[in-house]
Amino acid sequence: MNNIMKILKKEMREVFRDRKSLAMMLIIPIMIPLLVLGMSALFELQINKDPEEYNKIGFTYELSEEEKNLAQELNIEYSEGTPEEIKKSYENGEIYLYIDKDNNNFTVNYSESDDLSSFALNLADTYIASYQQMLQSTYLLEHDIDPNEVLNIVNTTYQITDEDSNYFSNYITIYAFMFIIMAITVSATYPATDTTAGEKERGTLETLLTFPIKSRDIIIGKLASVTLSSIITGLLSLILALASLAYANNIFEIYKGINIMPSISSIIVAIIIIIFYSLFISGLCIAIASMSKTFKEAQSALTPLTFISFFPSMIAFMINITTTPLLAIVPFLNFTLIFTDINAGNIDIINIMLMIISTLIYITLVIVYIIRQYKSEKILFNE
Repeated sequence: MNNIMKILKKEMREVFRDRKSLAMMLIIPIMIPLLVLGMSALFELQINKDPEEYNKIGFTYELSEEEKNLAQELNIEYSEGTPEEIKKSYENGEIYLYIDKDNNNFTVNYSESDDLSSFALNLADTYIASYQQMLQSTYLLEHDIDPNEVLNIVNTTYQITDEDSNYFSNYITIYAFMFIIMAITVSATYPATDTTAGEKERGTLETLLTFPIKSRDIIIGKLASVTLSSIITGLLSLILALASLAYANNIFEIYKGINIMPSISSIIVAIIIIIFYSLFISGLCIAIASMSKTFKEAQSALTPLTFISFFPSMIAFMINITTTPLLAIVPFLNFTLIFTDINAGNIDIINIMLMIISTLIYITLVIVYIIRQYKSEKILFNE
């Protein structure tokens, strides 16, 4: 234990003395508040877009007086003309969609890649639905039938059953956590590279091995230093994420009346995940970097880990995958899935324990592998 502590102190001194290591550890978490506030601002901008920004709609036929009145009620800035004229106006960006009509069959022409065109589609749908109801009411009145007895026989009331969350709050919270995972990964790569390939390249590893210290103690000391720096990054990222979520909760209208802050149980599980993920990714980074001959080669080898740590979880969240006992032991994916479930109020102790146990097994295998690497002269001395 004394030897391990000496190695740990040595490595931590080098981490805090090295500006690049400090930058990876401390600066990257600052990106998380920018993510939370930036995405919240984007969501609010999209939700609260002024209808006058997308209400220009073209019609390839002549509107009746009733249709014109309906368009004015819906605040539609309409244009009439031939199909060729209206299509040209659409292509020039003068209108955001246009509608063809064949008897009472409507064709709405719009672009999915254009945000304004997509917003205009909702307005066009409202117009067509209102026009349909107007025709139905007129027909019923002509036949001495009260339209309210036919058209309004079904009433729908929408009630939100979960008052503490909505789509945007869940989205921003999970993405903030995924960026915490990515920040930990990035912060672990540099010290892991420096303490393995960097020492081999500088020749200081050979000197270290002449000391009366077992390879196992050296590995555990190096692993502890990288893990500790990763945990610092993770906890700092978590604190900044919580602070930015609290700030966003107060300033953005889309979160009005909704508490987007993670629950205490979510925060506790997040801390547990940060600790175990830091241990896992630190060991993995050291194992990969120890096989490299140079610092640059190790950095290239570790770069894919950043993408592996983020994109599988992002895809799983987008397609709404939930945790199962099998997925709870899948590295990288299990950490975000479990946090997602906890954040939604689904606490499954079995899945949490499977995540912890599987991570401990993985890190044990990684440590055994690294120790074997350090006992191999071919690996240590780049032969």
